Amino acid sequence: MELARILTNYPLLAGLIAWGIAQTVKVPLEYLSTRRWNWVLLFRAGGMPSSHSALVTGVAHAAGLFWGFDSPGFALAATLAIIVIYDATGIRRQAGLHAEMINAMIDDLTSGHPLKGEQLREVLGHTPLEALAGVILGLVIAQLSWALWGAA
Repeated sequence: MELARILTNYPLLAGLIAWGIAQTVKVPLEYLSTRRWNWVLLFRAGGMPSSHSALVTGVAHAAGLFWGFDSPGFALAATLAIIVIYDATGIRRQAGLHAEMINAMIDDLTSGHPLKGEQLREVLGHTPLEALAGVILGLVIAQLSWALWGAA
């Protein structure tokens, strides 16, 4: 597929822009709460807002705006968005809670004992608020994309 056709796939562009903004916003939001710059957040899953939710919502909403909400493209994008958001707030969130509990158990076991286990990442999924923030970001970026490129 030629680059020009990719650059005019506005639903894809809307989703990628929403994803990029969501990943970038995590760094200053983390700084506001911890007073430390954590640049790793640019490349890590989890946190506020959900970049997964922003990406799939941006693509789905823009697909509806550009191709019609009755199109097969919108149906596929919306279905994928529902699955991704459900996974981010459900399964991945529970995996993060399990990691938190296991880390607490390791801390208890290693207190006063030379054995020290490696900590698991606890922020794997999203709270419903984080996912909602990603959904809203995706909707806003899709609307702006349609406003800018809808007549193209």
